[in-house]
Order: sequence, then structure tokens, then C-alpha cells
Amino acid sequence: MALFLNEDEVRQLLTMPMTIDAVEEAHRELSRNRAIDIPRQRTRLPQTALHILQGALPDRDAIGYKAYTSNRSGIRFLVHVFSAASGTLRVVMQADYLGMMRTGAASGVATKWLARPDAEVLGVFGAGWQAEGNIEAIAAVRKLSKVKVFARNAERLATFCARLSDRLELDVVPAASAEETVRGSDIVSTITTASSPLFDAAWLSPGTHINAAGSNSLIRREVGEDVLKVCKPIVVDSVDTALKEAGDLLPVLEKGRLNERQLVELGDVIVGSHPGRAKPEDITLFESQGLAIQDIAVAVRLEALAREQGMGVELPYGD
Repeated sequence: MALFLNEDEVRQLLTMPMTIDAVEEAHRELSRNRAIDIPRQRTRLPQTALHILQGALPDRDAIGYKAYTSNRSGIRFLVHVFSAASGTLRVVMQADYLGMMRTGAASGVATKWLARPDAEVLGVFGAGWQAEGNIEAIAAVRKLSKVKVFARNAERLATFCARLSDRLELDVVPAASAEETVRGSDIVSTITTASSPLFDAAWLSPGTHINAAGSNSLIRREVGEDVLKVCKPIVVDSVDTALKEAGDLLPVLEKGRLNERQLVELGDVIVGSHPGRAKPEDITLFESQGLAIQDIAVAVRLEALAREQGMGVELPYGD
């Protein structure tokens, strides 16, 4: 019987190491042509938009999708996974927490493969829900000595830093400015809804790694052309998805100042078919839009754990 997992059950089961492992596997399988991923499709009405990501991991006997609606009242996420062999429904789960964790994990995987091994200072733009997963994931792959966070709301920022310091046992501190966030940071993460670039290339130290995770439409930009010019390589989760959604890259591609052949998929770095960081002083960039196969890879692990622990509710349909 198909299983349903609610948000509380997902929270009980899901850990960041598990999520990082799942996301890395998804990218590895995509680069080995052992996975299929379909870029996000959107249906829009004045009040509500429906967003659907589809994909398959045949070696996990999994084919499925994540669907979510965005509305002024909130965003609602569901992941459906079917058996790739039989077509029967395996699991349905609420996926707000799952999405936050896998978005963070994508930057964690990129940091693992692209940041300098001795990177220890993280600068973060954004103090929202997604920033929590980003910091937790990066802390899982690098030994961080300090995390600087910059956000517009000072009160919210202070609360965020205090909470993350306690939860992750890290030195998480508010930054006074965008420049302070970037200068002296070995890793810089952006996870905002910004519509214009957040920092100047001149503030970056040699050897910095950047995770840009907030720009998933043409109207959003976190990284400017000056930054793109100094980054090598420019890594994306999927070239097909980046060409549809990467608001940081699309204007520069349109102008002909960046060519799609310059984009490197994260999975190709993982499997060794393309080099990542070539020199310690290189500035590397990961543009993260999000893939269905990341969600599916996490969901199949959660399903297995839930069945093992007797969690979830059996659904009366899907056979």
C-alpha cells in the first residue's frame, strides 16, 4: 500500500547528512545518464500559481514529481513517488521541510566539491527559512569557525543568529553590511528574493566559493555580471533548468557575454568528467535552481525509514 507522511513525520525522520547523501546521488545519477529530470513548469492565475517538477531515478525504482502552489496565504508542497517498474504509487509526503533541507543540501554538496578544503568562514545573505538549511548543510561539509549573516530586518536577523548559534553550536553573528558579509569570507551563500545583485566582485577574496540559491526566475538576481566574470567554473545543477530559470545567468547569456557551453553541471564535477576548482585562488560559483530528482532521492529514503519504523498512514489508492 502507498504511504502518506505528514510534515511532522518528515521532520522526525530527515537529517542533513541523509539529505546531502541523497542530493549527491541524484546529481551523480543525472551525469551518468541514469536519471531523468524535467525543468519546472508553471501554471499561473492572478491569485495562485502551480509549480511542478518531474523526474525519475530508475535504479531507485522511482518516478515522480513535486507539486506546489504559491498564494498570498502560503506555499503548499507535496511530493509523489511511484514505482518505476510497476507504475503503482509508493509514497506521498508533505514537503515544506523536505524542500528546505534539500535546497540547503544542494549548496552543501556544491561546497563539498568546489570550496577550498580549508574554507572556514561563511557569509550568508538572507535570514529566512531557506537560510537555515543552507548554513546547516555547509556546516556539515566544512569545519566552520564563523558564520556572518546579513538581512534587512535587524531584529529578525538577531533572532535568527541567536537561534542558529544555539542549534548548530556555531558562531553565527549579524553582519553590519553586505560588504562585511563578503569580505574575508571563504564561502558566500545568497538565498534571498532580491531583484538586483547583492554584492560587488571587488569584495571577494581569491579562493572564495559562492552558492547562489535564490534566483530561480528572470525577475530575481543575486549575482551581478562583474561577479560572473571572475568565476571559474560556473556550476549549475542542470544546464536545461539553468537556461530556463537562472535569473543571474539569463541576462548575460542573452547579451552573448556568457555561453551555455561555459556552464558545468554539478554531477559532472562529482563523477570527474569535468574539473571543479583548478587552483586554490579560483573563485567558484554554484547556481542552484532545484531539481525533481533531488526531492525524489530524499523521498525514497524517507519512505524506507518510515516503513522500517512503522510511521505514516497507508493510502486507500494508488495500486
